[in-house]
Amino acid sequence: MRKLLYGMNLTLDGYIAAPGDDIGWGGSSDELFQWWLDQERAIGLFLYGRKLWEIMSSHWPTGDQQPGATPAQIEFARNWRDTPKVVFSSTTDKVDWNTRLVAGDAVAEITRLKAEDGGPMRVGGATLAGAAMRAGLIDEYAIVTHPVLVGGGTPFFTALDSWVNLNLVETRTFPGGVVLNRYETRR
Repeated sequence: MRKLLYGMNLTLDGYIAAPGDDIGWGGSSDELFQWWLDQERAIGLFLYGRKLWEIMSSHWPTGDQQPGATPAQIEFARNWRDTPKVVFSSTTDKVDWNTRLVAGDAVAEITRLKAEDGGPMRVGGATLAGAAMRAGLIDEYAIVTHPVLVGGGTPFFTALDSWVNLNLVETRTFPGGVVLNRYETRR
């Protein structure tokens, strides 16, 4: 059975994007970017909602060809292209770069994918992750908190039907006061 991970950069007040889908607050040190790259290398399948897919697919297919790309950014782009991806959307009609599209029941498909053998899966996008949270499918949360308050926007966590008890498994501080807290779901 595969593990399902959910992790993103977020503001101290809990948002992954400020109003207007602004993610300009989330600057990344080389050390933090390298940590994300190391995490992504271990993923066997990325699961994206439409909005995050649009952000990722607008940059990473050619991220290794951008002027001034660092070795870590070059590796991230290559890993992103090579890793299988599933996009959950009823409005997107075309995907590329080792990706397939699912327009049906996301929770049923994620449940099916979790039951397969393979490397861990990472879910990205607040709406998709929220559905997986409410269904009790997420095994691990990586909360990378940046020292900024934006006052509103897209929250990392969604409303839940019941409590989810977690065990803290890692804490780490990055340059600029960015703090990682990684939790596993207690089952």
